[in-house]
Amino acid sequence: MKVLWTIAFALLTGAASAQTTQLRALDTEYAAASYKAVGRIDFGRRGQCSGTLIARDLVLTAAHCLYKPGTDQRWPLDSIRFHAGLRNGAAEATRRASAATAHAEFRPLAAIDQRNVTYDVALIRLAEPISTFEVAPFYLSSEAITPGPVSVVSYGRGRSNVQSRQKQCQLLARRGDALELDCDVTYGSSGAPVFSHRNGRGQIVGVISSMSKVAGEHRAFAMTLPARVTELKRQMNMQVAPPRAQVRRLRVGSGGNRTGIGAKFVRPGG
Repeated sequence: MKVLWTIAFALLTGAASAQTTQLRALDTEYAAASYKAVGRIDFGRRGQCSGTLIARDLVLTAAHCLYKPGTDQRWPLDSIRFHAGLRNGAAEATRRASAATAHAEFRPLAAIDQRNVTYDVALIRLAEPISTFEVAPFYLSSEAITPGPVSVVSYGRGRSNVQSRQKQCQLLARRGDALELDCDVTYGSSGAPVFSHRNGRGQIVGVISSMSKVAGEHRAFAMTLPARVTELKRQMNMQVAPPRAQVRRLRVGSGGNRTGIGAKFVRPGG
């Protein structure tokens, strides 16, 4: 059965009060230690999403996070900040963005249907890498995706200054490259990582895109990742200007050469 979703509003901030949720704040240093690579992304003073460090200088998040709510206008690059492991106002590391790429197939003004969820993924390149000794990145899962237990870590509504985790929810089904989950997501959960824990430390199987009701039940939606992230890296590399050739002049007696970087809440019936 094909499921359609229609945009209702974007979950980019945590302005509303908290509601009953299965997300639990990781409010101690011990609880948060394993999830330092999950951070809050700020877009100016109004927009917020969750994101995950997947390399020393790459943050994975949702594509719609890069756009101002309800528009196809991108947030200015100089307004983007990533706060790794932010907890009670202190981050393990804070970096500004030097580049940001939403998947080329994502349509910010289109209805959030199965296809758009599939491409609701983005990469942010950090201006300065974060040492792996400070924060160990998470890896993408390369295993076949099958229904079963997963977990979500995000900066959800009412907890924008501390990570919250739903220790276990279920990946219910795969619809093409879109994933249906019963995870409890809310404002600020956009871009949050969905973890599988089959092989010790969590690996990322998807990124939270949107939420809807299916047969009267709340469902979260994410996308499969390895191919999408490969495509995003290719896009990002194509955006980088090639280095300018430098002419090196040698001089007799010179003594050597000198050569002069929210999930969107959605409802059915689109």
